[in-house]
Amino acid sequence: MRLGYFTQPVHPPAKDYRQVLRENREAILLADKLGYVEAFIGEHITDRAEPITSNLMFIASLVHDATRITFGTAAVTLPSYHPAMVAGHVAMIDNLTDGRFIFGIGPGGLLSDAEMLGAMDIDRNAKMLASIDMILAIWAGEPPYNLKNEYWTASTERTLNAEIGQGIVSTPLQKPHPPIVVTSITPYSRGITAAAARGWDPITSNYVQAHWVATHLPKYLEGLEQAGRPVNGSGWRVAKSIFVADDEAKARDYAKSPDGPYGFYFRNIMTKLVGNGRPELFRAYPDQPDDQVTLEQSLDTQVIAGTVNSVVDQILSFREEIGEFGTLLYTGHDWMDPALDRRSMELMATEVMPRVNEALGEHSSHI
Repeated sequence: MRLGYFTQPVHPPAKDYRQVLRENREAILLADKLGYVEAFIGEHITDRAEPITSNLMFIASLVHDATRITFGTAAVTLPSYHPAMVAGHVAMIDNLTDGRFIFGIGPGGLLSDAEMLGAMDIDRNAKMLASIDMILAIWAGEPPYNLKNEYWTASTERTLNAEIGQGIVSTPLQKPHPPIVVTSITPYSRGITAAAARGWDPITSNYVQAHWVATHLPKYLEGLEQAGRPVNGSGWRVAKSIFVADDEAKARDYAKSPDGPYGFYFRNIMTKLVGNGRPELFRAYPDQPDDQVTLEQSLDTQVIAGTVNSVVDQILSFREEIGEFGTLLYTGHDWMDPALDRRSMELMATEVMPRVNEALGEHSSHI
């Protein structure tokens, strides 16, 4: 099992924006130093708690300082941009990173973004698919482009001057394009099957209850079989809220308290998703009444916290419940106590994952 990093991120809205950006940079630089293999970053336009407004721009700020880690977007909200813009921006990032890039795409799940961008009342999934199809066609095509769908046109027929390079979109370093991933929260997700059938891989979000997470692997394997790809869970990435400390009581106080940074995270996410009609994601069992779903329950059932030995046991138990997956994405939270959060990331990389992989009969060097 490999170890990666994932952040939306989620911070107190009143926190100094500069500090938020510095903290997230520092976390990914630390992940790079510790040997985390990937770092995925979200983006939102209209959220002071989740204020990275361009994950591609944020990645560009890290490229020359984090020299080993592979960067990923989770996700570029494709309905928000013209596909030609995304094609050009992603091609640049892929070249800047020397191919250390994974292209995470999504329809955009934040309703205030959809409202701001006039996408509240459209099928954002359909628009996302129309966008990625046009992006792939631009990369695979030859200028002058002449592409059109119900949302966009993309052409340089009137302005192409190949001799001086005008009218030509840059292409990614990785051929035919960077790996594509999609993030999923929906139980029994048909989108995961469709994505795998197209050659893409899934990330399961950290705030989904384990019994729902377990429904994702069969849907992924179904798509792999349709595509004639190797039918195993190695391409499946699963994000999880994890906190490791040298003291059990300190770990529980920091990560399980409603007043701690993990409590803030789940309060924020639950408010958004329950308000968006998705309370089932937080149910401890499928038919749990919604009035019984509480913040305290989510912290108790959805956060892994403790000392190294305890966290190892909890990760192994989690894997036993949901099935085989290839990469565990440690989820970044607000650094209320930076020393504790740095220590948690360090223990996760140097102590927890080697023991997890030893227990799985794999090589600890896979982190």
